[in-house]
Amino acid sequence: MPIIFRSAPVSEPFTFDSVGNHWSQESVRRPKGYPLYHYLQTGKGCGRIEIQGRKYLLNEGEGVLIAPFTAHAYSGKTDSWFTLFATFAGTIESSIVTMLGNRSVIFIEKDQGAQIAALIRDVMEKYENPPVDEKSLSADCYRLLMYFVDGVYTRDLIKDPLYEKYLAPVVKEIETNYGQELTVLDLSRQVFITPQYLSRLFGRFLGCSAYEYLTVYRINKAKEFLLTFPRMSVQDIAQRVGFTDASHFIASFKKMTGLTPLEFRKLN
Repeated sequence: MPIIFRSAPVSEPFTFDSVGNHWSQESVRRPKGYPLYHYLQTGKGCGRIEIQGRKYLLNEGEGVLIAPFTAHAYSGKTDSWFTLFATFAGTIESSIVTMLGNRSVIFIEKDQGAQIAALIRDVMEKYENPPVDEKSLSADCYRLLMYFVDGVYTRDLIKDPLYEKYLAPVVKEIETNYGQELTVLDLSRQVFITPQYLSRLFGRFLGCSAYEYLTVYRINKAKEFLLTFPRMSVQDIAQRVGFTDASHFIASFKKMTGLTPLEFRKLN
């Protein structure tokens, strides 16, 4: 059986919404992305993948994790293209974005890809031999997510003196006080550098500008509020995550996710 879809209600911290291997991959185009974290890896052949307008090749053993609502498309480069994949859910699914450093895309090289392929094979065997142990599968899901965490927070990054001196304090400030009025100028002053240099450091280490990191973090916290407090108004959520103007919040949310906050709440 090459693909499994979750049929039971979400009850574990992390779980597979879908998982599969040995899948004869057809062309896919998602201009508004997929609503969950989505991992795709080439098993045999080679695929072309386009993410937010950038094009890549996915050779055998190579994989990519794509964040929710990130525009992407893919198709086979070779005559036959077989893939393995997983999508992630869970009762604390919203924590994944923090685990992964707010990255929208994470690539996996062949060495890690081989380990991920082995883990997905084990997961498929568990699904094919009931009764299914949901706690064991949740642990497997967490183990798989850890491969992507390793790809973000490498030892070299954490020990880099520039990251430790300038970015670590700023990231902590954003994650602690995202609901307050923060600007890149304010953040740069806290570590005694220019806003331009701070954004260059964010680009070097985290693949985005300081403003983008702050905005992404706020929008992801807004997603948590939208789902956790279904009766909380969009205006209240906007204020809680640091937007003084609800219209600006709605526009930023739609630009990032392809949906308005209310559309996101209904979809989920």
